[in-house]
Amino acid sequence: MVRLSDLLLKVGRQTPAWKKANRHYRYGMSRPWTIQAQIQNLPGRGRPKVLVEPIKEWKIFRGDLVEVLKGRDTNKQGIVSDIIKQRNWVIVEGLNCHYRRIGKMPGYSGTMIVSEGPLNIRDVALVDPSDNKPTDIEFRYTEAGEKVRVSQRTGRIIPVPIVDSDSRDYKTKDTYIEQPKDSVAEDVCKKTFTPSLKTVEAELMEAYNIQDPRTPRKTYWY
Repeated sequence: MVRLSDLLLKVGRQTPAWKKANRHYRYGMSRPWTIQAQIQNLPGRGRPKVLVEPIKEWKIFRGDLVEVLKGRDTNKQGIVSDIIKQRNWVIVEGLNCHYRRIGKMPGYSGTMIVSEGPLNIRDVALVDPSDNKPTDIEFRYTEAGEKVRVSQRTGRIIPVPIVDSDSRDYKTKDTYIEQPKDSVAEDVCKKTFTPSLKTVEAELMEAYNIQDPRTPRKTYWY
């Protein structure tokens, strides 16, 4: 007879990890650190959470020139301005646009603006700069051991745009200036842990000078 607890435990183990993570947060166009994202995830809004299977290895980055493969903007090309990996979305400048109204108030109808909507990563393809046609990409290693993107059709190396390294803290990694909140490189490289074959209990007893005359039973690691 199978117990209910064992059955639930078995089902839980079969659930992919990506379905367990962030199941209480709804990702959208607004980034998590913005006020708009916090408003959209206020308690009691009742908006259904959306989970998508993550892509193991992203081959398209910000600043890439891509071509749309599906939808009303099929065969049009544009630059990727943003990526939302939690939803497998890419935002392409000037493509998949829609109108929305902002600033509406009593006596004023507001202003209509154009916004780019998200595109699924599988609905766009990277453009090969050698012939300006979409191509599939694979990662390879050069003789120097550098990991690069290579067009499967032409074999041309397509470097990752420098725009992709742009973040809220720096434009490029080389131009970053250390801040007071940063850890000093000397402290980061300092060796603070010495590995040993002792158990955690044995290390704590040795650190606090705790004596135990009992002989611990053998432990086997597989």
